Amino acid sequence: MEQDDGDDLFVHKSQVSGRGLREGDIVEFEIGDSDKGPNAINVSKMDEEE
Repeated sequence: MEQDDGDDLFVHKSQVSGRGLREGDIVEFEIGDSDKGPNAINVSKMDEEE
């Protein structure tokens, strides 16, 4: 997943709520830490109106 600043962030499919994501979807998420570094958690797709 690419952050607003252009840096990539790992996201595991178990952290994605709903029916999944497609390339280009706008999402909101929190950043968590793991033994492998920062990763996206609590990922959800944003409504197009937001």
